[in-house]
Amino acid sequence: MKVLLTRPEGRNQAMIEQLNAKGVDYIVTPLLAVAPTQHPFSLQQLSDADAIIFISTNAVKYAAEMLNNHFPASRYYAVGKATAAALAELGVFAETAPEESQDSEGLLSLTSLSDIAQQQVVIIRGVGGRETIAEQLSLRQASVSYWEVYQRVTPQLDSQYICNYWASAQIDTIVVTSGEVLDNLIKLVPKELFAWLQSCHIIVPSHRVEQRAKTAGIHHVTNANGANTEAVLRALSI
Repeated sequence: MKVLLTRPEGRNQAMIEQLNAKGVDYIVTPLLAVAPTQHPFSLQQLSDADAIIFISTNAVKYAAEMLNNHFPASRYYAVGKATAAALAELGVFAETAPEESQDSEGLLSLTSLSDIAQQQVVIIRGVGGRETIAEQLSLRQASVSYWEVYQRVTPQLDSQYICNYWASAQIDTIVVTSGEVLDNLIKLVPKELFAWLQSCHIIVPSHRVEQRAKTAGIHHVTNANGANTEAVLRALSI
């Protein structure tokens, strides 16, 4: 097995440590980059929130920087375990999605979010992304707003060179931690190397991304049910 790690720069270290410990070869090529935004947001609105939902560890990182690590009193939620752990490091306890469904749908299944009518909810995330949580909470008659603290950009890579490098290095397993990373991967691989991509074992974080991969013609896919290191290691069976 030789693994390709694709998280943004600086976000692959936990997996690198685990792969090194287990003697598994890997290459790191970030297929997504993250930068802070300057989107204004009322801190009073955040303080007035009944519930604050963090979508990712990047949301925690950039919100913490903007808040000077001063988080208002509220009920906190995190979509995945890694996001909850990032909040815990800052002294913030967050309820998270169940182990078997570390995604938006899993978060929405929580009992504490079932009766949320007339409550103020702030979702902290990157620019764009899925609307599922906001849509469902709005249907439950909550008042939902976004604070978009970062934006995703695609790294500039020479597709022919990098894909030939991966194939010649005998990459046979690719860890994909979001739908955007999957999209960037598929766009990057030229047609003449698509058969190589189809031969690879693709690890994805959710059923939604699994279906996206299969729709694109990639069928050797394992749903890790999460993007955290533990979930990915289980999916890799190492």
